[in-house]
Amino acid sequence: MTTLILTVVGSDRPGLVATVAHIVDEHGGNWENSRLAELAGTFAGVIQVSVPVERVEELRASLHGLDGLLTIAVHAGSGALAAEAAQELSIQVLGNDRAGIVREISSVLNAHALSIESMTTETRDAAMAGGRLFEASVVARVPADADPEALRAALEQIAHDLQVDITVG
Repeated sequence: MTTLILTVVGSDRPGLVATVAHIVDEHGGNWENSRLAELAGTFAGVIQVSVPVERVEELRASLHGLDGLLTIAVHAGSGALAAEAAQELSIQVLGNDRAGIVREISSVLNAHALSIESMTTETRDAAMAGGRLFEASVVARVPADADPEALRAALEQIAHDLQVDITVG
């Protein structure tokens, strides 16, 4: 078995996941992990599958047959596992929406060699105050040699500059 990563994008409609799952199954594959979402009428996802090595090209061809319904890119999985010594860090962000929040936070994480494992963001109406709120949830992998105090100080500075609340756990 080999690991493949599928990226899928298309206009949202019922049956998209079932169609991809059926094709993976037809080729002896196993759907292992995924992150799927509908955003602004568009379905998008990243899917990790394992498939017998000898069936990879057949699977690719079948998935590319979905053009017009979904655009699918197939990538070989790296097989690399995260270092045992690395720890996960959870970061929650909440504040008034404005341009640059994701850029600033991801830049701090990058400067401290953290890798983003997952990130969800959302904007919504601020019911009582008017305007829009921005909320993010980030899980990052922290290398063993990271300086936690310097990271915390950098995140506190960004929170101050952006006027958002950042909770690190």
